[in-house]
Amino acid sequence: MGNTRSSGGLSTAQQAAKFLGVSALAGAVMAGLALPAVGALGLAAKGTVEEFDGIPANLKTPPLSQRTTILDAKGGEIAKVYSRDRTIVKLKDVSPYMRQAIVAIEDARFYQHGAVDLKGVLRALNTNAQEGGVSQGASTLTQQYVKNVFVEEAGNDKEKVAQATRQSIGRKIKELKYAIKVEKELGKKRILENYLNITFFGQQAYGIEAASQRYFSKSAKDLNLEQSAMLAGLVQSPSRYDPINAPETAKERRDTVLRRMAEVKDITPAQAAAAQKKPLGLKVSMPRSGCITAVQGAGFFCDYVREILLNDPTFGKTAEARAKRWNQGGLTIRTTLDPQAQESVQKSIKSHVYQSDSVATAVTLVEPGTGKVLGMGQSRPYGFGENETQINLSADKAMGGSNYGFQVGSTFKPITAAAAIEQGKKPYQRYSSPYKMKYPSPVTTCKGTWRNDEGATVENENESEVGPYAMKEATAKSVNTYFVQLISDIGVCPVTQMADRMGVERADGEEHNQVPSLTLGSEGFSPLTMANAYATFANRGVYCSPVFIESITGPNGKALKVPQSKCSRAMSEKTADTINTLLRGVVEDGTGKQAGLKNRPSAGKTGTTDERRAAWFVGYTPNLAGAVWVGGPGAKGVTMENISIGGVFHDKVYGADTPGPIWKDAMSGALEGKPAPNFESVSIKDPNQHKPDDDKKRNDRKPGNDNGGDKGDNGDNGGQENPWPDISLPSDLIGGGNGNGGNGNGNGGRHWPR
Repeated sequence: MGNTRSSGGLSTAQQAAKFLGVSALAGAVMAGLALPAVGALGLAAKGTVEEFDGIPANLKTPPLSQRTTILDAKGGEIAKVYSRDRTIVKLKDVSPYMRQAIVAIEDARFYQHGAVDLKGVLRALNTNAQEGGVSQGASTLTQQYVKNVFVEEAGNDKEKVAQATRQSIGRKIKELKYAIKVEKELGKKRILENYLNITFFGQQAYGIEAASQRYFSKSAKDLNLEQSAMLAGLVQSPSRYDPINAPETAKERRDTVLRRMAEVKDITPAQAAAAQKKPLGLKVSMPRSGCITAVQGAGFFCDYVREILLNDPTFGKTAEARAKRWNQGGLTIRTTLDPQAQESVQKSIKSHVYQSDSVATAVTLVEPGTGKVLGMGQSRPYGFGENETQINLSADKAMGGSNYGFQVGSTFKPITAAAAIEQGKKPYQRYSSPYKMKYPSPVTTCKGTWRNDEGATVENENESEVGPYAMKEATAKSVNTYFVQLISDIGVCPVTQMADRMGVERADGEEHNQVPSLTLGSEGFSPLTMANAYATFANRGVYCSPVFIESITGPNGKALKVPQSKCSRAMSEKTADTINTLLRGVVEDGTGKQAGLKNRPSAGKTGTTDERRAAWFVGYTPNLAGAVWVGGPGAKGVTMENISIGGVFHDKVYGADTPGPIWKDAMSGALEGKPAPNFESVSIKDPNQHKPDDDKKRNDRKPGNDNGGDKGDNGDNGGQENPWPDISLPSDLIGGGNGNGGNGNGNGGRHWPR
């Protein structure tokens, strides 16, 4: 055939005929019109009917993506997040000028024709035939709306967006059939409303309300004539007519719209002329989307909420379904974030650690009994600039945190103590606890036996820390050798099982290592994990999984199901009360004394890791638990010796002197004005503890006392027999000299605190 091109495609005449055939068919359906079908035109129309009939009749309209608003527990706004900035409004809430302007410039005969404007089709046919392609589609507002539905459905998939906007006969056929159905089902007003809400106006603004706010910082219902004309002019090419980047071109386009409004008699020529003399009058509100805009340093809390919606099966069975829900937005998410607690967290962080410091801090506060996360912040803000990060230092890797978390040091010891007490050990259990020792071997584990084949050793922080110690003093002084002996005695498995019941999972998601050094905090955990674990002690042994979301309202105003905290007993009340009593001693007269709260009972534990690459304080009251970590935020970490943090120089950083004060200030502000309940205390004294009157019965069975006996008593002579058969003592430490105690002085005996 002479009409085919060398490439094998249809000629210009054939394309035009096919296009006109479809248009004629559409017109016949809607308006009872029919065009003659003869020759090539008739053949093209016949072929197109088959394609047309093969398209499903119903257009599946996806929910329009909108802003999601994240609120704190009191209803205050934390941030707005969106993949597309859009706020859906009713047609009555759009300025009449805007309604007139968009119709005038895009489809002046909108109210006169059906889904297809045949006059426009004939005009486009002539243009396309002259240019040898389909460069003008004669699309009505209804057809444009249908095309935008396809674009919205494509989301951020570039290939699907290209298919939805490609100038092709096939796409036009689909567009026409769906347009016919839409006209029939929705009517003109609803189509115009939908069109104004779905259309892209540039500068990340989708829909007329977002566009009005972006360019003029006002609601769409308040747009005046010239503002409406400018926005209507953007639709054809938002980038070309961008008033921010190309103001002169934008003004020319606006004036074109004003002239067109006068031509169709929406306004008078005088009104158009007066409006054309006015400047654009922009009052731009730049896009503010995402957790980077969160108030009170709550960017990472905000990001954790996003991670929940993307990962929790409550919001969709598949990752794709959850991502789709998040991207569609339109949600109002009320969270557990307490504004008072969050403000206190941020204030404490800023007063103790500078953003520019070589180390960082992260703080998390959790409510015992509910699992509600009330505060979360860090010294490196959420962002992309210098000394900013997108890594949530309070979270596990799976929820946007660091790859491995941070070694927690001695803050893990109370978990070992809880496991031991559950196994029947008493809080007055004594161990020799020398300054330095080899790890005991063998030690039972969940998977068999651990052996110290390499002769690994463990030592205490100070050479003066020499036992024997009972659990209270060993906890207060954080004696490493005591807790290594304790875990070796009961086995590693009860400790990892206790950790699991308390929600203490490694930040990297791996299983716990079955080794005795676990008790010294050798594994990496997140501040959120540790705060929530200690909340279990505060809650008298009942663990509650952390929650961030109180409620969610969908775009339709209906409540959505949200994840709930799951609570389960991790230990007996008596065990928890015993741990609480032990940890009160830490802040009263132990390593955490600097962190003790005023005017309310508190408990907690310090922690410092090898080479001082991390320092911790984790503590609680009966109604609030919190964890503070300080350390290098990168993979290599920072050795915290001879270092300045928050303008304060430290020769060595301890859990008490940096994390402790941060914790104290954050907790004090968060609890201000709140009740100050007491802990349930228990006795941790040994009922069989040695009494002075028993000395005569024991004769030569105790070492001489360094400090001598009580006034008026004679210090006993040091014997060679181990005075405490339940304690394994090195042979060189047994025995002593003469105690000359009547005057309070003793010689030769090694002091063993009771």
